[in-house]
Amino acid sequence: MAFWCVREELSQANRLRRSYYELLRDELDQHMLKHALIDSYNNFHCKKIDYPFVEKRELKPRARIPAVEHECQNSFLVIFMEDTIASAHKKHIRFFERNKTTKVNLLRYETLPLSSKFDSKQKYLESAHFHDLLKTLLPVDYALLIQRDPASMARDRFSLSHFHVRIDWPIADASEDLARSLRYISKDLYEKGDKYAEDVQKKFFEYYCLPDDVGGRRTAAIVAAQYLKRIPCISTVYAGSSESRALIRISERGVSKLLLMKFKNSEMDQIAEANNIAPRTFKKNYVVTRQKKDCICIFQATYSYTNHARMPDDGKLREIKPDLNWLSVGGQHIIPKPGVWKYHPLSINLIYT
Repeated sequence: MAFWCVREELSQANRLRRSYYELLRDELDQHMLKHALIDSYNNFHCKKIDYPFVEKRELKPRARIPAVEHECQNSFLVIFMEDTIASAHKKHIRFFERNKTTKVNLLRYETLPLSSKFDSKQKYLESAHFHDLLKTLLPVDYALLIQRDPASMARDRFSLSHFHVRIDWPIADASEDLARSLRYISKDLYEKGDKYAEDVQKKFFEYYCLPDDVGGRRTAAIVAAQYLKRIPCISTVYAGSSESRALIRISERGVSKLLLMKFKNSEMDQIAEANNIAPRTFKKNYVVTRQKKDCICIFQATYSYTNHARMPDDGKLREIKPDLNWLSVGGQHIIPKPGVWKYHPLSINLIYT
């Protein structure tokens, strides 16, 4: 059962809020893509360092990712809520007065290149300068929180309400919560012994398409995504990772990874022909940049849950079988570069070729 309401179950007021949220999220997707991938590529290029392209094998469910941190890759964590997080959740999602996005709080952080001219209206998503503020705050440790502003009575407004937001919920609790919802345990993580609890925690990482030995923002992202299921609205978690060189996006639809992929000219012509697009049109709308004779595009892998990662139809308790996959590749697409209006993602079979 979904923890959020589908559109048909919403009031007219909340349907309008959902539409507004999804519209703003589409725009935020574009900025997250640019910052995570294109700006990172430019960081490498400026320092004359070869860009570490992701290999196809790294995109398979349960794949191991090389544990190398790339300094030039932008890393960040952003939580975007459809509604407002109630203060009862502050124990685990740490947002307080001291890390509210105000001029006084922001100027306290000397590492931020902010001037005293900061305007509080910048924190609203409809502000012309919102993305300037977002880009300034993205490198801050921990997470940024964007949520509905409850003080706005005239209409639904969304603001970057807090920065330096810490996700303070143990991985064991998050794993227990997921396993209980999927009927692999009845109450407690350790009710079937230590080995079973360890398997549950490994499966928790697999559920969110991560190796079980990662740390930092990616772990915070999946713990946050699991915790936010307690709040009856949709949410989106964006994580930029210096190890995976990808933008990880977790929403009510599941997990996707977006990254830069290199294609030869001949491959590009084949993709264009298969989609009835002229090569020139493809280059203009899908090619982010060129590296010698290769074209660099944005590739998106979306993941689907197998029956083992869904609530069982009969609702009965079951046993975890570690060898069974919880994820499969649901979709593979080349995405138009940020700012392209008319063209849609192009389906491509890449991961298993």
